[in-house]
Amino acid sequence: MTVYLHKSLLFVLVLGLLLAGCVPGAAPVAAPAAGGEAAPVTVEKQKVTFWFNPPSGGETASCFVETVVEPFNEKSESIFIEAVAQPNAWDATRTAIAGGAGPDVVVTPGPSFVFELAQAGQLLALDDFADQFGWSDVFVPWALNLGEVNGKLYSLPHELETLVLYYNKTLFEANGWSPPKTVDDLMSLSATIAAADIIPFAHANAEWRPANEWYVGEMLNHVAGPQKVYEALTGQREWTDPDFVTAIELLNEMQQQGWFMGGLDRYYTGTFDEKYAALGNGEAAMNIEGTWFLDGIGTFFGEAAGNANDWDWAPMPSSSGDAIYDIGSGSTWSINKTAANPEAVAEFLTFFFAPETQAQLLVGCGTAPAPVRLSEEALDEIDPRAAAIYADMGRASDANNYGYTTWTFWPPKSDVYIYEEIEKVWAGDMTALQYLQGLQDLFAEELAAGDIPPIPER
Repeated sequence: MTVYLHKSLLFVLVLGLLLAGCVPGAAPVAAPAAGGEAAPVTVEKQKVTFWFNPPSGGETASCFVETVVEPFNEKSESIFIEAVAQPNAWDATRTAIAGGAGPDVVVTPGPSFVFELAQAGQLLALDDFADQFGWSDVFVPWALNLGEVNGKLYSLPHELETLVLYYNKTLFEANGWSPPKTVDDLMSLSATIAAADIIPFAHANAEWRPANEWYVGEMLNHVAGPQKVYEALTGQREWTDPDFVTAIELLNEMQQQGWFMGGLDRYYTGTFDEKYAALGNGEAAMNIEGTWFLDGIGTFFGEAAGNANDWDWAPMPSSSGDAIYDIGSGSTWSINKTAANPEAVAEFLTFFFAPETQAQLLVGCGTAPAPVRLSEEALDEIDPRAAAIYADMGRASDANNYGYTTWTFWPPKSDVYIYEEIEKVWAGDMTALQYLQGLQDLFAEELAAGDIPPIPER
């Protein structure tokens, strides 16, 4: 099996990190005693705090603790990782560090959020640690650039991801449908599926409103093309370009036709489990979503879900028919500016991002590794459909067929605008052109202020 792990762009499936709380401990060391004999004394370890969302399932949480937290705590003679369950961990972290507190390890949903924190002076620059611990030798060449703000490194990328078109393979075969390759094919097939009284797309945003931007970003990249998106992100083209307008109009048509979960009412109220169940039982045919879905997709198909269906995937269709994969970073790791022992935090980050640790998390726990130099053997035991995604993404990246996810490469305010204001288009309160003009106005301000995350050159 050929896997492109050392190319300029490495993509990996994604799964939210789940930890379990630990209790600080102490490490015994030998000290001279009377008579020249060594007597054990206790030295308190340096505590490094980490906040995480409470896990929904103990098995995954236990796997992460056994793979990362416990081995590190046992290995280190001077550092102890204290993992604390914190509901809505990101919101809690952002609020806490704004007040000068918060965990030592700061985990954000992506590089655009790092911009806000770094510019507010809430994160520690990592350049010296990168040199000290040799991080540039661990990550693929382009990866560390994603964490730069104003020329300094403030975060390490984790959970690199892309989006693909999942589909109910059993349903497709029963109806003689083929996975679409072009956007025109996708629109035509969706109409055919709807005419058969089947929901074309299992989509919903009740539990995660930013899901809106998944579809906006996919349409911008796959209708207008990644080259135009790159030009707009670098200020060479405006977001009101006719091809961008077409992209948003097509997305709006999908919503107006009721193709997303059967209508806007269900789209706005449906949960993740409901939409996944609809895909698995054949109520819905397709799903545009990230590689993070790979970890749990099997629970909605076959014996595990009480149905006889199977799934497969295809690249998200594009205007050209080429396979395009949008780069995404679902998580970044930084050091809190107020951390009492920043070097201890950096030592833990070095352990966590080591290829051996990342490979163990991928194979043993199903968690998403960072863009580090993994060996081919690390992927031998994963689902071959997932392995096929990796290989295809590697080929696409070599051919320059990669796009840009909104939560990774758009500046913070523009990113929020994208997923909030698109709902006005769907409601009929704003045209596609008006929506994009608003994006252009806001984006221009952030571009002028230098608030744009690093954009990989094409």
